[in-house]
Amino acid sequence: MKVTVLYSMKGCPFCDMIKEELKKNDIFYIDRDIHEFEDEYDTFVEATDNEYVPAMMLLTLDNNENASDVMLLAPDRDFQDIYEGVNLVKEYLLD
Repeated sequence: MKVTVLYSMKGCPFCDMIKEELKKNDIFYIDRDIHEFEDEYDTFVEATDNEYVPAMMLLTLDNNENASDVMLLAPDRDFQDIYEGVNLVKEYLLD
């Protein structure tokens, strides 16, 4: 199963925009507030050298919940706007 994890924070208009766009495209996502999941997000920031939100982690889970094909998407590094980010998610999910 392919999974989309969205790292966001309350009060971020870009985070709200990407959530709306993901919903419009019928893309299920797991929302992770960067303050509630601080340790997890710190690991993401360390791996991407980018601390901007909204950011995403795409991964495939097998029946034992082992992750593979992990892709980390950071704004201004992997996508320049919300629509480009959502398109990357769509491509990943269709692959």
